[in-house]
Amino acid sequence: MNIDGRAIAESIYIELSARRQTIAGTVSLGIVVASHDPVIESFVRIKSRAAARLNVELRRLDLLNQPTTADALAAIEQLGPKVDGIIVQLPLPNALDTDAVLAAIPPFLDVDGINPSVADADRVVLAPVADAIEEILKRGDFDATGKTCVIVGAGRLVGVPAAHLMRSLGAHVSVVTLESGSLSELKDADIVILGAGNPGFVKPEMLKDGVVLIDAGTSEQGGKVIGDADAACAERAALFTPVPGGIGPIAVAMIFKNLFDLIDKNK
Repeated sequence: MNIDGRAIAESIYIELSARRQTIAGTVSLGIVVASHDPVIESFVRIKSRAAARLNVELRRLDLLNQPTTADALAAIEQLGPKVDGIIVQLPLPNALDTDAVLAAIPPFLDVDGINPSVADADRVVLAPVADAIEEILKRGDFDATGKTCVIVGAGRLVGVPAAHLMRSLGAHVSVVTLESGSLSELKDADIVILGAGNPGFVKPEMLKDGVVLIDAGTSEQGGKVIGDADAACAERAALFTPVPGGIGPIAVAMIFKNLFDLIDKNK
């Protein structure tokens, strides 16, 4: 079954719109953008539209002309007193120290739940992708307890928070990267979560029938955003999130859920 992420996101936005009406005054989300490729610009546009829908002011700071780590740190410091949450749009240019930049996000403003200096158990909110995965499993009536879960990729936005979530749900989790594990593990997995950013590299024959396949990998190819799974994998899967239109819209909605949660907790 293909998951209609846009429909799920729509239902979340209806709830968030009602919640926004209970929050007095201006709500602001700051976003620091240091790279400007088509995929990143697409993500920022999606967040901008969601913010406008929920009457959230989006304050965007662009770092131009070969920015430095100091530039990014200064942008976060500048935004901090003016906003209710901060996003650093990833990936940052290679010249920047990503860990240092993300560690500068105050935990009470960290809507992505991504500050590497904060232990997973101490985060104020879950990462939006983790929230989205949990929402998909819940709506698909899928219990992860005791299931085998293989996560491809160990990135900050998908792999790391997904692994933490699935372990908390009682799954047996392994993570496959270029340095460790093997893609042959996919064949025995009940749940596969993709976050490698390698377009279409997972084929149907690599999976078992009835797998829950959550594709959170995104790459730009020929001007289009492509996931890690070949579209034909849907035929093997009990649940499948296509790209685009799968987990992405839900994760964006969860950014604003996190923003409102932070506002409530910071009162």
